[in-house]
Amino acid sequence: MPYLVIKVLKMSLVVSQQAIISHRLNAELIKQLQTLIQFKSVTPNQAGAIDWLVEQLCELGFFCEKFTSNGVTNLIARVKFKEGPCIAFSGHIDVVPADNDDWLSPPFDGKIINGVIYGRGAADMKGGVAAMLSATKKLINNTSSKAGTFYWLITSDEEGEAEFGSAQIADKLSSNGIVLDGCIVGEPTSSTYVGDTIKNGRRGALSARILVKGKAGHVAYPQNTINAAHISAKIVSKLSEQVWHLDDAGSKTTLQVTGINTDNVVDNLVPSHCEITFNIRYSHRYNSNEIKSILINSLDEFSRCITINWERPCEPYYTRTDSTWSLTSCVEQAIHSQTGNYPLLSTSGGTSDGRFFANSHTQVIEFGLKNKTIHQINEHVSIDDLIKVEAIYYDLLSRIFINDTNFK
Repeated sequence: MPYLVIKVLKMSLVVSQQAIISHRLNAELIKQLQTLIQFKSVTPNQAGAIDWLVEQLCELGFFCEKFTSNGVTNLIARVKFKEGPCIAFSGHIDVVPADNDDWLSPPFDGKIINGVIYGRGAADMKGGVAAMLSATKKLINNTSSKAGTFYWLITSDEEGEAEFGSAQIADKLSSNGIVLDGCIVGEPTSSTYVGDTIKNGRRGALSARILVKGKAGHVAYPQNTINAAHISAKIVSKLSEQVWHLDDAGSKTTLQVTGINTDNVVDNLVPSHCEITFNIRYSHRYNSNEIKSILINSLDEFSRCITINWERPCEPYYTRTDSTWSLTSCVEQAIHSQTGNYPLLSTSGGTSDGRFFANSHTQVIEFGLKNKTIHQINEHVSIDDLIKVEAIYYDLLSRIFINDTNFK
């Protein structure tokens, strides 16, 4: 047989074998996500999802520590290769509630319809967990020399108040003297296509209730009253016109009034009380105390008739790109390698558990699937997108633990 024909046949055989391996790995990835969806892990119940992850990670050689706090289940898993970067993957397996109404298939079945996996948590963020698990298996099975320590940090308390989840994981790491160099959070950050957006920070969040006190009376004699609703209107105007001088282009502060309530049941009574609620998402250039101070000063003229109660503060975080070793650059390069595109850096969206791990040393980057259907009826992820994210995760892990020689 001619040499050229033999060479072509050998190349075809190699390609066929690679295709078979690729198909098998993709099938395993899909099955992993379906399995995770089938755990009805509505916050804070892990419903067996973390137990299943422990089994998977232990098989890969990870040392796993599972602990519970106030009904929340947390997992710290680690594998050490040799001296090198200390990098973590942070994720959550808890989901928001879902019933069967209007779903194409039951929300905890993980059914595939036309190349799309449907189910609660498919995008937020069991898909990210499944993709990272598959990428982790490839990393462990790679025979190349690896350097560094790889942590998995998983909680069942991200969609709730987040008091007993990642916050306590971070505390436990700190108490054990563990300092992460970087943390990859698997939240769904992509918008139009996989890899178009990553989060290099998140804005802070702060809610408040303002109780306005006036004086009730008959609407026909307003001179004898102090209308709490009228005062509230002026306060709302002040809040909406507040200027935030420290904002930059990549992190804008926004304030939204979410409620104005007089609790008045008749139309001939001037209201004596009014409640205003608002939420502010603020730039990383502020902290919550600075935000409070700015708004209190802005509303000083109303100080005698208002009481402000602050609620649910979540501090911002921001990862800069000017470090000697940059996790942002690693993620950007992995995305470009797999998609041909570079991602947009953003701090938009809600809060995330990334804030618990970010500090002056630890770089935190969030990247994952598309977020278009998260928390919605028929939440879903296409199989193609799931495979793309898994490929980007593996590329990223390879750059960090195998190929990266720039870490210091």
